Amino acid sequence: MAAQINPSILSADFARLADEARAVEGADWLHVDVMDNHFVPNLTLGVPVVESLARATETPLDCHLMIEAPDRWAPQYVEAGASSVTFHVEAAAAPVRLAREIRAKGARASMALRPATPVEPYEDLLPELDMLLIMTVEPGFGGQAFLDIMLPKIRRTRELIGKHGLDLWLQVDGGVSASTIERCAEAGADVFVAGSAVYGADDPAEAVRALRARADAATAGASWGCDH
Repeated sequence: MAAQINPSILSADFARLADEARAVEGADWLHVDVMDNHFVPNLTLGVPVVESLARATETPLDCHLMIEAPDRWAPQYVEAGASSVTFHVEAAAAPVRLAREIRAKGARASMALRPATPVEPYEDLLPELDMLLIMTVEPGFGGQAFLDIMLPKIRRTRELIGKHGLDLWLQVDGGVSASTIERCAEAGADVFVAGSAVYGADDPAEAVRALRARADAATAGASWGCDH
């Protein structure tokens, strides 16, 4: 699979979200950060905005729920128009049941891990997922510096995916830019969330293309990429 770039609207102009979504229509997904000021110390947007975005763009929505009680709220984001919904395992009461419910409603089910959360305890859950998100910053705010110490975790996760022969996307989110995306791809990531690296550029669409090219080149030269 070619690298996928998901621009994060957390770095977009919230007063012009429809225009900002159209500015990156060459992207694979539009990443929507939902924060509740409880699970993370920030408050962003919710179901009504996702409904509006789904009507304003043909780019599929990748909703990242940084919220408490995702078991209750995640299905509503599928109904609002999200094509992929990510919940944090640290907040989910029943992650397997939730992943199955998201899938049953017609969306891709994804699970996120905070930087300090190891992947190994969740090895048996991986077949229930369509994507796993490794946070490469602490969730809650955009514009943070990439945490290099997450690279070994990305590699270990890629090894687990290979071990079980899973068709599981591996997403990274946080500090992804032209200077970090190649390291993430070499380690095993294939889906990349980029906020300021896209929306802070003079030409967001060109920034998406440039990031994808860097990731594809790094994947082609990576040992895991040969069999991907």
